[in-house]
Amino acid sequence: MADWLTPDQWSAVLLSLKVSFWATVLSLPAGVAVAYALARHEFWGKQALNGLVHLPLILPPVVTGYLLLLTFGRRGAIGGFLEESFGLVFAFRWTGAALAAAVMAFPLMVRAIRLAIEAVDPKLEQAAATLGASPLWIFATVTLPLILPGVIAGAILAFAKAMGEFGATITFVSNIPGQTQTLPSAVYSFLQVPGGDGQALQLVLIAVAIALLALFLSEWLGRAVARRIAGS
Repeated sequence: MADWLTPDQWSAVLLSLKVSFWATVLSLPAGVAVAYALARHEFWGKQALNGLVHLPLILPPVVTGYLLLLTFGRRGAIGGFLEESFGLVFAFRWTGAALAAAVMAFPLMVRAIRLAIEAVDPKLEQAAATLGASPLWIFATVTLPLILPGVIAGAILAFAKAMGEFGATITFVSNIPGQTQTLPSAVYSFLQVPGGDGQALQLVLIAVAIALLALFLSEWLGRAVARRIAGS
């Protein structure tokens, strides 16, 4: 594949994989926690939290990217604090691309995990509680094994969404080759120059292949885990 692609194309593919991986891994614990809270608990502000989680699905991606720039940019309240305190910069860096991808993929992850949690009979958790198990132990030994197929599906769905993220990413971190140019941004760039259709098509084929692989992997892992749980 390295001989088939130009260095710029190869850089975009690798950066997209890197961004999508970290966007999924770092957001997964929060996704599980939020999904569990929405599925199992009633609390003040629940509907507001649910709306906030799903807001990226409703807003135009460019608007989401602009809000990220205002919040996590170097002049933003959070972005300025992170840069001064920890030297962590998001705007116009690959870390910002990972943040934007995570924000856009988070609703899909939470929804998949929430549906898996809601499918678990609460009586199983209640039975463990009557035996003196703590809430954390109940989640780790009862709930998590049962929802694992949903967690895997949510993670892979989020990864695939992160791979295809364009609007929020290009608004927040721009389209800098070798630094913030992800696969969708590279496709857009090649389509803007004469004779770039062939290179854009190559990246499109790679994107389709990665999406199909993610879908196959999600189905295979989900079924494998379900069979293991059923047999245990």
